[in-house]
Amino acid sequence: MEYVNLGRTGLKVSRICLGCMTYGRPPAPDEPKAGRHLWAMNEQESQPFLRQALDLGINFWDTANVYSSGDSERVVGRFLKANARREAIVLATKVQGVMRDEPNGSGLSRKAITFELDQSLRRLETDYVDLYQIHRWDYGTPIEETLEALHDAVKAGKVRYIGASSMYSWQFAKALYLADLHGWTRFVSMQNHLNLLYREEEREMLPLCKDQGIGVIPWSPLARGRLTRPWQSEQTKRSETDRFGNTMYSRTEEDDKRVVDRLGEIAKQRGVPQAQIAVAWLLNKPEVTAPIVGATKPNHLEDAVTAVSLKLTPEEIAALEEPYAPHPVLGFS
Repeated sequence: MEYVNLGRTGLKVSRICLGCMTYGRPPAPDEPKAGRHLWAMNEQESQPFLRQALDLGINFWDTANVYSSGDSERVVGRFLKANARREAIVLATKVQGVMRDEPNGSGLSRKAITFELDQSLRRLETDYVDLYQIHRWDYGTPIEETLEALHDAVKAGKVRYIGASSMYSWQFAKALYLADLHGWTRFVSMQNHLNLLYREEEREMLPLCKDQGIGVIPWSPLARGRLTRPWQSEQTKRSETDRFGNTMYSRTEEDDKRVVDRLGEIAKQRGVPQAQIAVAWLLNKPEVTAPIVGATKPNHLEDAVTAVSLKLTPEEIAALEEPYAPHPVLGFS
């Protein structure tokens, strides 16, 4: 495993980040499905993949309060407390999504951040998180209120660094400017939507992050699995039930099919799985620190880690990028 600094910080993170959305608990038959996924794994099923991540040297783990309605944080917290030294792990979580059906049950107000951070710390069984991220932009709260509340969490010792996730570049630029203006803690990372099937972030967000020294940790680097297999291959349990993912990617788009076909050609030439080529393409970008990879099969993390040392030629990169066509902006809500 390779380790690099997250943006301009001194924090060392593995070049692959373990995405923990999968680990938690699927909904019971009579339970509301909000915040839960039918394809989620329970705690016992999750254990081998969490252990595998440690064994592969992945020290960067990402979850969120909304994943499995808090159960992802519980599963991750219990595992790390029993199996790892806290100081050896870079633990990240997120805040903003709906946790309760009540007026202050979501968002990025001072009240929401203060309460939800304490709840996340309790579930994670730790007294601090290394990276606390705003999951999405909150249009109902002034960004100044959010930034000051996050700054206070850092000064209280509950958070080491703060990060942001999918939003418009002008919003991120505004937040960085205001933090500098007021002397508040600055965002050090951007968790955005970026893969071979969705490259709209290359237009503004990646140049902004490069200019400002922001670490980029893309989510969905394999397009919800669509980059790991031929275009018309069989559906998986996740692809059949992942409503959010199915709104972002279409199995009938000819442009996307061309990208996946080209990916398959290069993978065949190299004699490696498509996933390795797709992750290697991301890691080739100088702005990208660590793609966030989830795993439900042992080869998922093995392929991601192998991709760290897989170097693509300029000709291969150009061939992978050539079929891409512009897409509508996705993933900001």
